[in-house]
Amino acid sequence: MSIHELSEQEVVRRNSLALLRERGIEPYPAAEYPVDAHTVEIKENFSDDAERRQVCIAGRIMSRRIMGKASFMELQDSEGRIQVYVSRDDLCPGEDKDMYNVVFKKLLDIGDFIGVKGYVFRTQMGEITVHAEEITILSKSLRPLPIVKMKDGKAYDAFTDPEQRYRQRYVDLVVNQGVKDIFLKRTKMFNSMREFFNAHGYVEVDTPILQSIAGGAAARPFITHHNTLDIPLYLRIANELYLKRLIVGGFEGVYEFSRNFRNEGMDRTHNPEFTCMEIYVSYKDYNWMMNFTEQMLEKICLDVNGTTEVKVGDNVISFKAPYKRVTMAEAIKEFTGYDITGKSEDELRQICKELHIEVDDSMGKGKLIDEIFGEKCEGNYIQPTFIIDYPIEMSPLTKRHRNNPELTERFELMVNGKELANAYSELNDPIDQYERFVEQMRLSEKGDDEAMIIDKDFIRALEYGMPPTSGMGIGMDRLAMLLTGQTTIQEVLLFPQMRPEKVKKAAENEEEAEE
Repeated sequence: MSIHELSEQEVVRRNSLALLRERGIEPYPAAEYPVDAHTVEIKENFSDDAERRQVCIAGRIMSRRIMGKASFMELQDSEGRIQVYVSRDDLCPGEDKDMYNVVFKKLLDIGDFIGVKGYVFRTQMGEITVHAEEITILSKSLRPLPIVKMKDGKAYDAFTDPEQRYRQRYVDLVVNQGVKDIFLKRTKMFNSMREFFNAHGYVEVDTPILQSIAGGAAARPFITHHNTLDIPLYLRIANELYLKRLIVGGFEGVYEFSRNFRNEGMDRTHNPEFTCMEIYVSYKDYNWMMNFTEQMLEKICLDVNGTTEVKVGDNVISFKAPYKRVTMAEAIKEFTGYDITGKSEDELRQICKELHIEVDDSMGKGKLIDEIFGEKCEGNYIQPTFIIDYPIEMSPLTKRHRNNPELTERFELMVNGKELANAYSELNDPIDQYERFVEQMRLSEKGDDEAMIIDKDFIRALEYGMPPTSGMGIGMDRLAMLLTGQTTIQEVLLFPQMRPEKVKKAAENEEEAEE
């Protein structure tokens, strides 16, 4: 039971709840309600010339216009809204008119769930409407919804505060039109991507979330403890190493939509808990994966929006393949004037200083280059662009470039100034991989808390032999932002991470009252 102080409206609703029960009406019935129609479908299929159609619908009361012997209300179901006409004489054909005069007019409220049986007709004003012949209370709402009111062209009582909307998403979905569409598009996005992979014959799998080693990416993990085994465990920061174990085991192509956790900052494009898709395909390289990725994104955009173009803020972004390809060194030279090719750690540190980029002693060559690119280059790539051929220090799990051992066969896809996807020709040389892990441990000892830990079992798996493989990871939340035109990640997460809500305890309230 909620311990907050009840408002006047909440007291009235609780009194209505008690009065309904006194009349023998259960406000939270257990029986199934036989819904056989929905609002959008009713409107789409209505014809003035057709035989009168009987329907049974259910949903929330969103507005009411109470009159004498007849009233109107607006009912909202999972698809949309429809007007309902309620006549006292039709709802109460006998002598007892209390179902209309008392229950409907006085004990029902906006927000209540009801079921309506009746027939569909068009009013004199031309609105398709359900004529109610029977009303059933399905769930009594004890809190008033923040319904938007309009006066002199201005909206009042709108539920627009971001913190309230994200914290009470259940209210946001009810009262703010368009919010639900964002999440329906998100589901279409997942379905489209899954269809694309399945059509190529790749297998969807599940890998562990609780891991003894936080591997597969450079990130700070969340740490927990397993009581029975008495060991620390890490929430997954990436599923890469497990998926590549499956390639070793003989799967030709595997993919997973994984929930990942990184103990890092929160902002408009980062949430500590996020959804990532990773796919690994045998006998492919990063050139193949670039073609595969742009074909996939073009299809998804068409499936979700019916076009390859999306508008995000002031930018119109085209996902029509092919996408531009630019090397990391070319990008940095274009936007800073510095050529990082062959530069030492000290030289890179000096470049950062001259570019007024903050760095610290824990950063090796890879981190320094990453800071330069992130600060000076990344935000310039609005249209989808593959940034390719990363320095080896930035990519401990990537195969060396076939033409330049100082580089790796890696790409990141930049869209709207942010990374959307990351992919490699996967490193399958176990000796080289072990040496890269050792270098990561050296960075960890310098204070880099995002450096990778040596995963000896993964090395053992590689020693059994992994075929040439390309892998790609894509941030599903950021992709959802792009496809729905949102500029903050919180808008595409049903329940984004937030600080605990500050709620005074009942005892504290009592103490204040006594004072």
